[in-house]
Amino acid sequence: MKNLLLIAFFITAYQLNAQTVQRVYIESTEDFTNPERGFYIPLGTKASEFQLLDEAKLIHFRNQPQQLHGASYTINTSLIYRAYELDIFKDKPLSIDFLTNLQKDFDAVRKAGLKIILRFAYTNESHSGDCKDQYDICPPYGDAPREIVFNHVRQLKPLLQKNADVIAVLQEGFIGIWGENYFTDYFGCAENAAGRILDSSWVHRNLLLKYLLDAMPLNRMVQVRTPQIKQRFVYGPGAKPTAAPLSLQAAYSKKNIARIGFHNDCFLASSDDYGTFFDYGNSASKKDTANFRMRRYFEADSRYVAVGGETCDDAYSPQNDCAPIGIAEQEMAAMHYSYLNAAYNNQVNNDWDSLGCIKSIRQKLGYRFVLKQAQFPAKATRSFSVSLQLENKGYASPYNPRPVQLLLRHKKSGKIVSFNFHTNIQQWFTGKISLKQQFVLPPGIEKGAWQLLLNLPDGYRSLQSNPAYSIRLANENMWEAATGFNDLGHELIIN
Repeated sequence: MKNLLLIAFFITAYQLNAQTVQRVYIESTEDFTNPERGFYIPLGTKASEFQLLDEAKLIHFRNQPQQLHGASYTINTSLIYRAYELDIFKDKPLSIDFLTNLQKDFDAVRKAGLKIILRFAYTNESHSGDCKDQYDICPPYGDAPREIVFNHVRQLKPLLQKNADVIAVLQEGFIGIWGENYFTDYFGCAENAAGRILDSSWVHRNLLLKYLLDAMPLNRMVQVRTPQIKQRFVYGPGAKPTAAPLSLQAAYSKKNIARIGFHNDCFLASSDDYGTFFDYGNSASKKDTANFRMRRYFEADSRYVAVGGETCDDAYSPQNDCAPIGIAEQEMAAMHYSYLNAAYNNQVNNDWDSLGCIKSIRQKLGYRFVLKQAQFPAKATRSFSVSLQLENKGYASPYNPRPVQLLLRHKKSGKIVSFNFHTNIQQWFTGKISLKQQFVLPPGIEKGAWQLLLNLPDGYRSLQSNPAYSIRLANENMWEAATGFNDLGHELIIN
């Protein structure tokens, strides 16, 4: 009897094994475009001389490798940085013409299959004087009074909500020269007589950030220029550089703490990135160095939020070079960079090209998903299970939400049946990713052979049918450019 049971066990195990197909996939080394990540192209305009985005030029940017002025390397891009200088609106509301042109820009970006990193500022020019500032930048700086700024955000809110599908991320902007939140006439500048940013100014800064978060949908983030800006928003003007970073439990909760990311516009420009990792003081404490503490905070918090920026000076060399002499990639990985400027500062970026790490950076900014292997059933009647093993070889996970779908496409009729994986792609951090799930077939499903595909479309329905906004896996012979699907190379027979 025992022998018969043993024989039955081996027969059953053999049948189950025979019904499961394991597939191994080949990784691609190709550098290709994927949404909301990589090197961006900057395209600014002044309100006083508004230059509309050129749809044909944007389509060219999206579809052809680009080599920007001063660059020794090419890029594939899915992002533009759009900076609007509100130079003629420092004392009045935004005009209907300006808002109409802004909508035209959003429309052009959408038709081109791109997304925008968005910032508003009132001036991009500085001047020197006798203020003895270390950067030779003196007041008046030329930004706008607080109530003007707040009213502009109220005016922009309907357009930001309407066009959030093509806004990858909004940068805080508005305050100070270049919208970098430092050299400001109205929101407290640490170059003033007090030598610090007082609590009253932190309150005003926090109010602007709150208005901007409220102006964007809950599924979109707002980036701030320094980690201290986030600390003092979350914990108040008295927050110390040791304030706790975002945790996994709080991440992706749609609360404000989970929706504030970072843009570092002087990446590896100095030991503290020209003041990025600095304590600018408050009413109780003076301005002081906080490089180590702020870096540790940034590294921990950035795992869960959108991070990007640009290089701004090649003085911090060889630290800003490729390994082994520099730490450029090490820093990008530790701080989870998703995008960088392809136009500035190319003294730094070109070194990455000549020293041999530019291809790695192009590929690893943001996410890069590789499918390693999968297990599928050969046949199904009522339900079936799928197991996928992937790896994220990029520096970061996707910062905006999107569905992860298993598609069945009938070989003859072309009909598609879609299933959602129970996973959050924003938590597909660097390293191994495992998906295993059982799916129930809908009643009356057509019999025959069905292709299996993985679909990672945009989170907005308005873009889900456009393959330009779908994520491509870094594997050979899987990408369907016409559909944006990733072909898993398996046919499921439904009886």
